[in-house]
Amino acid sequence: MNRILTVALAGNPNCGKTTIFNHLTGSRQHVGNYPGITVDKKYGDAHLDGQTIRIVDLPGTYSLTAYSQEEVVARRMLAEERPDVVVQVVDSGALERNLYLTVQLMELGIPVVLALNMMDEVRKRGDSIDTRRLAQLLNVPVVETVGRSGEGVSEVLRAAVALAAERSGAAWAPLKISYGPDLDAAMQDMEPEAERGLAVVPAVPGGQALFPARWIALKYLENDPDIRKEGLLPPENAAKLEERCAQVTKHISDTVHSYPEAVIADYRYGYISGLLRGDVVQRHKDIADRRDFSDRVDKLLTHKLLGPLIMIGIFYCIYEIAFKLGSYPMDLVEALFDWLGAAVGDVLDDGLLKSLIVAGVIKGAGGVLTFVPLILVMFLLIAFLEDSGYMARIAYMLDRVFRMFGLHGSSVMPYIISGGIAGGCAVPGVMATRTLRSPKEKLATILTVPFMACGAKIPVFTLLVGAFFVEDQRATVMLCITLTGWILALLAARVLRSTVITGEPTPFVMELPPYRLPTLHGLLLHTWERGWQYIKKAGTIILAISILLWAAMTFPSLPEDREKHYADLKAPLEERVEAAEKAVEAVKKLAPAEETKAEAPAAKAKEEKAEKEEPGTPEEEALAEAKDALDAVKNEESSEALRHSIAGRIGTALEPVSKYAGFEWRTNIALLGGFAAKEVLVSTLGTAYSLGEVDPEEAAPLEEQIKNDPHWNKANALSLLIFVLIYAPCVVTIVAMKAETGGWRWPVFSLVYSTLLAYGLAVAVYQIGKTLV
Repeated sequence: MNRILTVALAGNPNCGKTTIFNHLTGSRQHVGNYPGITVDKKYGDAHLDGQTIRIVDLPGTYSLTAYSQEEVVARRMLAEERPDVVVQVVDSGALERNLYLTVQLMELGIPVVLALNMMDEVRKRGDSIDTRRLAQLLNVPVVETVGRSGEGVSEVLRAAVALAAERSGAAWAPLKISYGPDLDAAMQDMEPEAERGLAVVPAVPGGQALFPARWIALKYLENDPDIRKEGLLPPENAAKLEERCAQVTKHISDTVHSYPEAVIADYRYGYISGLLRGDVVQRHKDIADRRDFSDRVDKLLTHKLLGPLIMIGIFYCIYEIAFKLGSYPMDLVEALFDWLGAAVGDVLDDGLLKSLIVAGVIKGAGGVLTFVPLILVMFLLIAFLEDSGYMARIAYMLDRVFRMFGLHGSSVMPYIISGGIAGGCAVPGVMATRTLRSPKEKLATILTVPFMACGAKIPVFTLLVGAFFVEDQRATVMLCITLTGWILALLAARVLRSTVITGEPTPFVMELPPYRLPTLHGLLLHTWERGWQYIKKAGTIILAISILLWAAMTFPSLPEDREKHYADLKAPLEERVEAAEKAVEAVKKLAPAEETKAEAPAAKAKEEKAEKEEPGTPEEEALAEAKDALDAVKNEESSEALRHSIAGRIGTALEPVSKYAGFEWRTNIALLGGFAAKEVLVSTLGTAYSLGEVDPEEAAPLEEQIKNDPHWNKANALSLLIFVLIYAPCVVTIVAMKAETGGWRWPVFSLVYSTLLAYGLAVAVYQIGKTLV
């Protein structure tokens, strides 16, 4: 059996690398048109002529110098796993910048195939690239591709397999270029010392060192933090490299007022410029001076004044469209679950099983699924912004603002991914902080991204906004909630950066990818991926938590003396109801037995009207009064049973504190469940109100129940909105924080400080609001 070849895909952010990965492997991995989306290497299998090829999608990176975790992940995979070939996906429209990574890959010695991607855009501009000439100059295979359509993708794979066969068993052959007399002399001294050090450290399979000796010397000169602290060399060899590096650094500073890293970058770009000199890239003279479409659009969308206003307008439109389009299917889904609850309630006998299914499952997890249509619409609109390239413009515009609060332009993307445009998730937002070079800025970003309006909070916001605000106000309120999350996150970051996380800011450099019209298939795919994650969460995690909370709200049952008390109250009322029903039946029997065809519809309409309004006869009035009295006792019994349960006792015990924020015991139960996942708030409130009803399967929608509850008003609705926005990251986010910060200290700090901040703000909002309501 042939050995499975390993091909790694490398490239700058936004070069279309992940799109090619999807074409090769059929993967369902998300593709977004902004930096930082690929934060881990991902695997998939491709097939060519009956041979299986393992494809590795490396994080998007501009270099192999470990300034960010993306670059560390990419470099470690190349060094430790030793793929047979690296396919570097290149944005053909920015060839010079992309070849900077190519030079570094070649200096490492690994076999490289260049995939010149987005060639359709180059052709549209009237430009051309002589790929044959470029391949000769670089001495690597070069293939033209269009990732979106799949053009040239199979040819790239074929070239990679051919190169792997050609280089099979051969040692890596590092490219050597000149970096000027000063650095060349230094590397000539440092390379043998690195070689001696590598001789005593473990080698990779095949007897080669982890990195070439010249490459290690070069990284020392570049002040690569990961290489210096990794312990690749014995201490005595590392010390000699450090000493020689310090000497050449001082010499360059004294003579040319620069530093080795800048000199290396200059010589690399000089080498690239020499490669491209001549006819490798040809531009038509008649369009050479024409400004690119993206540049013209950016003059408006990234304008200092108009840009932010347009951004806020886009946010508003997202909510307006989502509420307009999502409200109709939401009503249908809600009606479906109401019907399902009533149907199941009619089939099952009264008891724990009926309560579990109707109140725990249908009213719990079903309440969360009601919001799926609205969230799908929102995800579709957000996917359009991502794939079009507008997300990167938001980061560019907000960099200046973020610096005022001690953050970095690269912090914008984690904010957006976490729900800066509502509908994200804090978990990938926390993971996206790996693109930040400064540990201080990374930590401040991690501790504040949970303030964003993530998709888990949207059902809570939609429930309360729908209950207490008219339709024309809802998009505005949702926009205000989103902006409030941004404002509070930035203010919290400023406080953190001025107190517990002090440190110098780092510079921000970011590529603005060209605008592209997203494909319908891509938009639908991204929308479904995110929507399916939401549905799957509702059907697994939320369902499990809903059942646990149902049990906590059901047990223990009332003491025998209280059950007897209510039984004694209900017995005479049930007799009254039975007697009144017999009286009504008797009156009906005395009525005319037949009606004319013309009279029948009128009589039926009169009967339906009588059922909705006041009863007509004295007997019917007596029956209604008896039923109301019995229902009142049953509701009082259900309410006391709920308060007597474990969850009810906890919620009631918290009321002396929570009442200042306007939260009663039912809300307290929901907020406790929200520590696990924010969607649980809706399911818990649905279960709590359902258990408090006489006939939960016939209860009104949760939005109506909350709206009609005398405890609720706009003041405590707003206080709950602000509390849910800020308090306690969910359990999964806490775990992600622990992974990124390397311990439990900062996740626990986040849990405590965000909850205290949320409580303080909720109290202020409620106390001020109740004076105005």
